[in-house]
Amino acid sequence: MSRNSVLVLLLCAGALTGCAADYLNNYDSVTLAAGDTQKFNSLLQTVDPLNPNSKNTTIEGDGERAVGAVRSYRVPPPPAPTTNMTVNVGGSGVTNGAN
Repeated sequence: MSRNSVLVLLLCAGALTGCAADYLNNYDSVTLAAGDTQKFNSLLQTVDPLNPNSKNTTIEGDGERAVGAVRSYRVPPPPAPTTNMTVNVGGSGVTNGAN
């Protein structure tokens, strides 16, 4: 083969690979988005998806509850008190007569 025919053959092969890449984007199998059509259509036709109460920026309360929550996360709780109590769970060797 001559050098020109090899070059033409490579150019034709390169042009056909571009078509193959577009062909491979069309799948015949199930995709990850399959089955979401009804959900998509309902969201598409929603006029105002935001909750009307989300526009309320007035937070009721003075923040004492929030401060208490933050303090409970910052300050570790005190350790549990230790007791000097012994609890026997196992058998003590005494029988009740109902062997």
